[in-house]
Amino acid sequence: MTVQQPVSVLFFKVFLNSATQVPHDLCSKDGQKHMDYILTYSTKKLFSDLHPSLSLKEKTCCLSCCQPCKQSLRSQEEEKVLCREEFEDNLKKMGLHLEKDESNRISGVGFLKIHAPWDILCREAEFLKLKMPTKEFYQATPQHKMRKLNAFFKRITAPLLPNVGDTETEDIKKVCYPFSREKLHLFDLSDMDSFFDTKTRSLIVSIGELEAGLFLKGSRSKKSSRWNYTVCMQCRTLTVNLFLQVLYREWASYSNFYKYQPISLIRKYFGEKIGLYFAWLGLYTQMLIFAAIVGVLVFLYGCITVDDDIPSMEICDKRNNITMCPLCDKSCSYWKLTMACGTARASHLFDSTATVLFSIFMALWAAMFMESWKRRQMRLNYMWDLTNFEEEEVSNEYFAALHAKAAKLTWRDRMPAYMTFIFLMTFAILFGVIIYRVTTQASLQMSSMPSIRANVRLTVKSTAVIINVVVILILDEVYSKIARWLTILEVPKTDKSFEQRLILKTFILKFLNAFSPIFYIAFIRGKTANTASSYGVLFKQSFSPQCAHTGCLMELCIQLSITMLGKQLIQNNLFEIGIPKLKKLIRRIKTKRAPVQEEQDDKDLKRYEADFFLEPFVSLNPEYMEMIIQFGFVTLFVASFPLAPLFALLNNVIEIRLDAKKFVAELRRPVAARAKDIGIWYNLLRGISKAAIIVNAFVIAFTSDFIPRLVYQYGYSPDGTMHGFINHTLSYFNVSHFQAETHPLQPLHLGYKVEVCRYKDYRMAPWSFNPYDISKVYWAILAGRLAFVIIFQNVVMLLSDFVDWVIPDIPKEIITRIYEEKMQMVEFFMREEHSLYSMPMLDNQDENRPTPQLRRS
Repeated sequence: MTVQQPVSVLFFKVFLNSATQVPHDLCSKDGQKHMDYILTYSTKKLFSDLHPSLSLKEKTCCLSCCQPCKQSLRSQEEEKVLCREEFEDNLKKMGLHLEKDESNRISGVGFLKIHAPWDILCREAEFLKLKMPTKEFYQATPQHKMRKLNAFFKRITAPLLPNVGDTETEDIKKVCYPFSREKLHLFDLSDMDSFFDTKTRSLIVSIGELEAGLFLKGSRSKKSSRWNYTVCMQCRTLTVNLFLQVLYREWASYSNFYKYQPISLIRKYFGEKIGLYFAWLGLYTQMLIFAAIVGVLVFLYGCITVDDDIPSMEICDKRNNITMCPLCDKSCSYWKLTMACGTARASHLFDSTATVLFSIFMALWAAMFMESWKRRQMRLNYMWDLTNFEEEEVSNEYFAALHAKAAKLTWRDRMPAYMTFIFLMTFAILFGVIIYRVTTQASLQMSSMPSIRANVRLTVKSTAVIINVVVILILDEVYSKIARWLTILEVPKTDKSFEQRLILKTFILKFLNAFSPIFYIAFIRGKTANTASSYGVLFKQSFSPQCAHTGCLMELCIQLSITMLGKQLIQNNLFEIGIPKLKKLIRRIKTKRAPVQEEQDDKDLKRYEADFFLEPFVSLNPEYMEMIIQFGFVTLFVASFPLAPLFALLNNVIEIRLDAKKFVAELRRPVAARAKDIGIWYNLLRGISKAAIIVNAFVIAFTSDFIPRLVYQYGYSPDGTMHGFINHTLSYFNVSHFQAETHPLQPLHLGYKVEVCRYKDYRMAPWSFNPYDISKVYWAILAGRLAFVIIFQNVVMLLSDFVDWVIPDIPKEIITRIYEEKMQMVEFFMREEHSLYSMPMLDNQDENRPTPQLRRS
């Protein structure tokens, strides 16, 4: 868990990430030891520097007991110095080797280099139960039936593989075993310097740093515990720098957008947790290819059949002289149905029979994606020897201390306040956008310019959506701070609990922020007004804006597309590219260096000095959150926007290389964290995929005209076709029945007096026995909609569960290989143990005794 700290913390810790090749940078002064970890600290001249002869105990006594000295010291800075010295003493007691470097090119900053000797690495590796490579190799024998198919597949995909020279495969791998100092003869110790790679060494030293911080005495143990010692710089050998250069060339290059990612190399450099993220992102992007292709075909089908769509042809036919009722109070006037011709034709592109089939396909696609990831994740666990790994929950001392104070407050006490605050803030913004729509439309309708009145709906829609996107982007940053604040109030006991609660709160807030306007348009807008007992009451309700005649589906499509593109282009890409560049420019202005001079100075810096100026790695949560929200856009309302998978695919192709460049060149190298899955993010994905089935069922049934068309064609059409559908959906209204102060201000806008106008609803005519009551057709359509929701939801969920059942979570070949590898490990263990204990016996036996008999004994 990472808790933000002020700039004046005791240590400002960063990771090495520069590709400069200077052999002596990361070695000790004697050139015998490679440094594994680096801490940075302030080198201000304080009391302890003016009195170097005082011991640590004397300085502590002077600071805490001696009042004259206490008055003359800058107590806060001195306390940090004492904490640092005691912390360094604890590191030395643990067996780590320390070396300071204060004569560097960065003024006011000192570097503490840490080296972990061989015995410390062995001790901690045994304690952590790290699986290390043995002398034994396991080679899987591919099935005869799949051998030719695998060879053909490798030839086809050869141009898509990155040129990294990585030989790690599933077929040939070293057998790994939990490290033990008593079983050193089992492991491959031919190169002891590289037996523990840099990510493993940094992980071990970081744990040692944590333990050293926990042993600080007195009040300093509270002030300088682990949250004051964030991640530090990792030291890299020449091999690691070569890894970085290969990653920059083959992974972070936009010219290689069509190639697979070097996941194994990413894992070797950044660790399993980051490797799993990019593996998941790569699989998600690959699966989007199929969804994007089908979505484009659905859109093309709508384009091809738009000229054959009878309802849109009837709307565009000028011979149908249909006068429509105003869409708002007073400022709106009567209008001709032919004015909705463009909107009707555009709606058909997304509202067709193919859209229903595409919704079913996307539900099955989501199930296939989830199952494919589980299988992919299991393969990676096997390749990375994480099949038996269990993550331990680390207690957070700061929150554990506060937990006693907050024990009286439970989540039941906090939840009402949390949810009330969240919903009030979200719907306040939504209500503001609704008010903007109503007031802007009313003011533009009263304009004296005909060109403005003719484009009122387009102007209001586009400006409202743009404002909404801007508000969403701003609130996303605000909600991130609120989610962290709410999580801290809950004082979770462990880091894992803190992270899970933070992720869940952030997801809920950002999900409501992004999707509340879309849910409003899909299920609320234009629905409440038509529940009045008479249509005339509609014009008395000022805050019931109506959709166009063709329904809210087109407006939903516009809202979804602009919101999705706005978040991806502005928040996800421009921010990720522009903010680091802006910070670099500000740093250049502060240092008052020209670009050429800064570039030359950067070349002269040592590797860890250059990495000191890079941005710190915080966590993977923003990256995951970005993709989870996108997954919601792709699946939840895909019935209204079939091109969403295509836009997501194009974004992710850029996103992968953008993230790669950010991790390789702009961020400090993070501590390699181990993980065997993506954690709570999988549960969120699964929840969204299940909710998408229900949401798309309601969108098709209640937002589109799919069900009304079916009911008309098979229940009310005289010839079984769609001819007359538009007239069937329109009801009559006598303009003399307008409520007071709701008449149009320009009743002669069309050039003649209107006595009866039409509106989209299923109600009785004004001359009937029960004027404006709901007709029987309305109830028939409502029954059809509810029946469709029930049938669609159950059928699609059944198909999704069938896909889940048919595809096993663990590939059969992986189960076989795990079993074979375990058997081979047992044989290797017994063989090595037998040879180890038989060698001393051979030395002590009589030379005349036959060797076979000795071996049998």
